[in-house]
Amino acid sequence: MELRVLGRTGVSVSRFCFGAGMFGYFGNADLQACTRMVYRALDAGINYFDTSDVYSHGESETLLGQALRGKRDEVVLATKFSLPMDGNPNHRGNSRRWIMHEVEQSLKRLGTDYIDLYQIHRPDVTTDIDETLGALTDLVRQGKVRMLGSSTFPAEQIVEAQWVAERRGRERIRVEQPPYSIFARRIEADVLPTCQRYGMGVVVWSPLSQGWLTGKWRRGQVPNDTNRQKLQPHLYDMSRPDNQAKLDLVERLDTVAREAGMTLMHMALAFTVAHPAVTSAIIGPRTEEQLDGLLEAADINLSGDVLDAIDAIVAPGMTVSRDDDGYMAPELADKQLRRRLGASEMHEAARETMRNIEAFRAQQGKD
Repeated sequence: MELRVLGRTGVSVSRFCFGAGMFGYFGNADLQACTRMVYRALDAGINYFDTSDVYSHGESETLLGQALRGKRDEVVLATKFSLPMDGNPNHRGNSRRWIMHEVEQSLKRLGTDYIDLYQIHRPDVTTDIDETLGALTDLVRQGKVRMLGSSTFPAEQIVEAQWVAERRGRERIRVEQPPYSIFARRIEADVLPTCQRYGMGVVVWSPLSQGWLTGKWRRGQVPNDTNRQKLQPHLYDMSRPDNQAKLDLVERLDTVAREAGMTLMHMALAFTVAHPAVTSAIIGPRTEEQLDGLLEAADINLSGDVLDAIDAIVAPGMTVSRDDDGYMAPELADKQLRRRLGASEMHEAARETMRNIEAFRAQQGKD
């Protein structure tokens, strides 16, 4: 498998990254099966593994760490923090208090002394980015973390983090992990060019648009073996206009793929790693069969004609559904942040804002 340098870190990672989001009760809690998938990925040339503390509430990290025993120094290991781990309001977010606690938990679960790439899973509007970068810088200097990353950050927050790091003497964020697929192209307009300007690596998640681009979801067909459908049914509610639009787009994209001699899934995976800003795409199999199917796309490169045909169906910079963005700014989610209010209304609005933020964070944890 092709290796690419992760931004300007000097670290080489595989074109596909093995995402362990399906390890644990969310997808597959069988240690032996998970270990076989990890070894199959290693044999295929994958040297980059990604997880998060919140995936199956720590179980993913535990299973991945056990599967990598004896192989730790051969791989680049990434994990994340920020999303809610439970109902405690301090067991989440980007504060120094939480980071210093949670990194120790991740190290224990992963069974390692250091994390190659430690990533902020989402922005946290309640925490100054300097507070976050200060804590992460200390972890780098302590040797517990090698590189810093962010995930699903808007372009302006990527710039702010770079600005703060330069002026405050903090470690820089070196890698961004945004959602990117044929159905989610918004980042082409701002996030990807921003990462290129700062020499950041880009590792994209959900390259198959939460399963929509696997070819399973077709008009008149309802797959019955989709684990995510059971856990996140709103993503596949066919009464929604954006999902109806996806069904039409899948048919047109499938035609392009078949004419190019490949499956829709393989074309979708190859599309994401064709962008010059993208270093690697995360594949997140639940079963060994799924992994084998995903790995078949490892060496596929799309021609200019195929990329042009995709552009004609889903325009550059377009995202079909807000579900695919992965993050909504509180200023859009909370109407009180968009309105001028009187004094009494301001007090009530402040309380409502906090309630909305907590509800928003809780929903992100489910996603």
